[in-house]
Amino acid sequence: MRDVFQEIRQLEGIAGLSKHEQLVQGIINAINDKILSQGDMLPSVNSLIREFGFARETIARSYKDLTSRGIVESKNRVGFYVANGDTEKQLRLALIIFAFDSFQEVFYKTFRDLLGETTHVDVFFHHNNIDVFESIISSVRGKYGMYVVAPIPHKRTAAILHTLPMSKFLMIDRYEPIGGDFSHITQEFERSSYEAFSKLSNTIRSYKGMVYYYRPSSDTPIEILNAYKKFVKDYKIHSTIATTYEPGSIQKGYVYFTINNTELWAMLKDCIAKGLTLGKDVGILSHNDDVVKEIICNGITTYSADFKYMAERAAEFVLRREPVRETIPTTLIRRNSL
Repeated sequence: MRDVFQEIRQLEGIAGLSKHEQLVQGIINAINDKILSQGDMLPSVNSLIREFGFARETIARSYKDLTSRGIVESKNRVGFYVANGDTEKQLRLALIIFAFDSFQEVFYKTFRDLLGETTHVDVFFHHNNIDVFESIISSVRGKYGMYVVAPIPHKRTAAILHTLPMSKFLMIDRYEPIGGDFSHITQEFERSSYEAFSKLSNTIRSYKGMVYYYRPSSDTPIEILNAYKKFVKDYKIHSTIATTYEPGSIQKGYVYFTINNTELWAMLKDCIAKGLTLGKDVGILSHNDDVVKEIICNGITTYSADFKYMAERAAEFVLRREPVRETIPTTLIRRNSL
């Protein structure tokens, strides 16, 4: 341990270097010089106080800084250990999401750009499979300084996520009540879906009926299905719920609602093939907005959370480490299709 103290002491008296920076850089230098290796225990808070006279708060802040970068990890009631010998990266972050759909790509690109070069981001896809989800969490646990996760609605999710350190955890996209205190920047589905449907009710009533394509085995939130069922009952809308869209089956006089973009593109293709005019012969509503839906077929009506804003808030959490509990508003965007 004396060699570690020596690395820290060598930085004394350097102009412009605070005690916090001296301690952080001294430990990094000890790792780079192979005095400390992955798994080695770091000096205790009390030993650093005795050796250097640093304030307890300064030492705690320094170890928190090193921990957030993924260089150091804390073990309860044991102490601090070297977690990663790669000191070049300021922070290694695991981003765990469903897949790379267009709106998730908007989130990723904004998030990645705002974090800058000082943060290394690894992306993992769980595809709404709880076994894959558990395997990913198990494989990344303890290897990253931050975990940003879009969870799966499943009875096993809470236990899986609580194996991560909640101080380094951020839940995004959908909210899952996993218990305890944790940060989240998420969207809400049931109330916001019902409000969007209600705002469109007069237009929807001008059609013969409404068709909703709901895939029980996909990542489609069941809250949207609940909101849809309540809406068609309350507003007395003739409705059909189907699991998949069959190409060529679109009919004049109906409103079609889907969350799946592949189905949306198939519907639009069929409308063009059959000469059906969007917003007149056929109505189409989509969930989750993106730039393609803004321009294709003169615009697709959507209701959506702002994924760019969600990414901005998530990046702010990662950079500032201040707890956050925020629900992103959902907005109805009316365009040509409905």
